[in-house]
Amino acid sequence: MLSAHPPTARRVAMVTLFCVLALIAAVVAGLGVGPTSISTTRIIGAIASGLGLGHSTLTPLQATIVWQLRAPRLVLGLVTGAMLSVAGGAYQGVFRNPLADPYLLGVAAGAGLGATFAIVYVGHGLTTPSWTPLLAFAGATIAVLLTWGLGGRGLRATASTLILAGVAISALLTSLQTFFQQQSSIDSIARVYIWLLGSLATASWSSVWMVLPYVVLCVVVCVAAGGALDVMSVGDEEAKTLGLPVRRVRLVVVAASSLGTAAVVSAVGLIGFVGIIVPHILRLLVGTSYRRILPLSVIFGAAFLVLADTIARTIMAPTELPLGVVTAILGAPAFALILTFRRQLTT
Repeated sequence: MLSAHPPTARRVAMVTLFCVLALIAAVVAGLGVGPTSISTTRIIGAIASGLGLGHSTLTPLQATIVWQLRAPRLVLGLVTGAMLSVAGGAYQGVFRNPLADPYLLGVAAGAGLGATFAIVYVGHGLTTPSWTPLLAFAGATIAVLLTWGLGGRGLRATASTLILAGVAISALLTSLQTFFQQQSSIDSIARVYIWLLGSLATASWSSVWMVLPYVVLCVVVCVAAGGALDVMSVGDEEAKTLGLPVRRVRLVVVAASSLGTAAVVSAVGLIGFVGIIVPHILRLLVGTSYRRILPLSVIFGAAFLVLADTIARTIMAPTELPLGVVTAILGAPAFALILTFRRQLTT
């Protein structure tokens, strides 16, 4: 039962074990569940064989399905969930705002604008061009740079000014995106909305290798900043008196979180709720220290997104639900429960 007392080492160990088991279950489900169902035993044997620890019993057809179709989708889901979750936790720490998520500084608006431009003006609404991820990544990166230039510079720049700048930049870019959509055909609008809702359906090994270096680097930076975020939780001025370079830490964390988020969003579209729900759940379970929240967010976030994707591609098979719809359906009730628990803990 949850309490307001600091978490014990036993509880932290139990939560860590749960996150690891959830990740294992997500990997097995991601590889085994689908139109062609493959037994858990064969999936575990195939994974062990891939690690050089045994012999795979998959048939040639099953091996093709697992390693060429499901595995890249699984890996992309793992890295996307891990990045969105750790970025959300890092944003909540650096801005001391429990409602912060990876899209706070305009990443979503910038990526949406870039993707809309690609679909409407490059693909002319007939296709989703191969340039879409590149332009989405460029749009997300430019949005964050504009936000930092507007609200993050100067001696009086604070977390609040950055948040307000993010709101302004997001509103501007969203209005431009709406303008582009109004100039396009119905087919273009449909393709834009499909991209905006997010999906792992087009995952391939090339898309995995495209985002993996960014995610690994950014996740390492965010997790390593956990101790600094704990210090910043007392306030900017207090943290400065303790010798912490607050502006430098904020810049590094914002840059890493935004770059990693831009990379995964450019590949899979906009997937909401992951970056805000996962850190909140872990905060209830293991306390407020980011040295615990961020590493566990990597594991649990990866598991959460893969399980959500498994639901998205099977619950209405052969039709596939947009992943962003599933995470919203799961995330909204979870967020309501979190708020209820928080009220109980503070009374």
